Amino acid sequence: MNEILLAEFSSPKALLKAAEVLSDCGYSKYDVYSPFPIHGMDDAMKLKHSKLGWIVLCGGSVGLLTGFCLQTWVSLHYPLIISGKPFFSYPAFVPVTFELMVLFSAFSAVFGMFALNKLPQHYNPLFKSDYFRKATSHGFFIGLDSTEKGYDREKLRELLGTIGVNHIEIIEDSE
Repeated sequence: MNEILLAEFSSPKALLKAAEVLSDCGYSKYDVYSPFPIHGMDDAMKLKHSKLGWIVLCGGSVGLLTGFCLQTWVSLHYPLIISGKPFFSYPAFVPVTFELMVLFSAFSAVFGMFALNKLPQHYNPLFKSDYFRKATSHGFFIGLDSTEKGYDREKLRELLGTIGVNHIEIIEDSE
């Protein structure tokens, strides 16, 4: 049975400091929750850059090639001589090619975000906590997963106590 150690802090600065300390101690399976973005949190948590940009680039490239190849194929297999223009009128291909590139990029961004964020996630054990309800309005929390290598509940309580934690709750996950 897994458990999550949920620690509440009084301010964004305290949360940022706690994230820095946990990262420096070697913890990586934790997440921070706050009602607004905190600048510098990515650096404090030592997060890697997202793969989403590469996913969108690949999706846009596929859209660009799809638009261009579709129009080329139509020009070759259904040739129409209009005003003596050539079959491959590349300037005319630009609007459709661009629109398909944007469409495929948008779809890859949406579905890439769903995949990278493991959505939809209909259940999270943190929803059991009454304290965690404050995360959407005025609470600042860190949730540490017990599957983390080197996880020791008492050691973490002591470490977070030195940082200035307000409240610590252990949430058991039955799934």
